[in-house]
Amino acid sequence: MTAITELDKLLCSMSPELVSGEFVFCTVQGTAQDYLALDPIMMFIESEGLTLILAKQTALEAGLAFESAFSQITLTVRSSLDAVGLTAAVSNKLTEKGISANVVAAYYHDHIFVQTEKAEAALAALKEFSTQPS
Repeated sequence: MTAITELDKLLCSMSPELVSGEFVFCTVQGTAQDYLALDPIMMFIESEGLTLILAKQTALEAGLAFESAFSQITLTVRSSLDAVGLTAAVSNKLTEKGISANVVAAYYHDHIFVQTEKAEAALAALKEFSTQPS
C-alpha cells in the first residue's frame, strides 16, 4: 500500500484504534542498549537523557519514575512521512476537547498518546474525521 500524503484523504480514511494497556514516558541515563530488556515501544535520545515509552507495569517493576499514564491510539492509515498537516489536525481536534496529544510518527502509522482517563473521548473525537463530509 502506498503512503498517503493528501490531508483530506488521510483524515477521512483513518480508523483510529485504541491499543490495549497503559504506557508511560520515562527519562533515563545510559544508552539504548542498557534498556532493551524493558522492551520499550519507543526510544529517543535527547541531550538531557534517553526517553523511553514503555508499558506502565514494566516501568513500575523497573523502579522508573514517570509523571502520567497514557493510552495509545494508532491511526491505522498509511500516512507518508512527507504528509503535511496530519499532526496539526489531530492536535487541534483533541485540543477542542481539552485532551493533550503526544504524537509519535513511525514509518507506517502515527500514534497518539493521550491521558488514560480521556482515551475514549479522544478516540471518539478522532473518529469524527471519518464522519465529516470532505
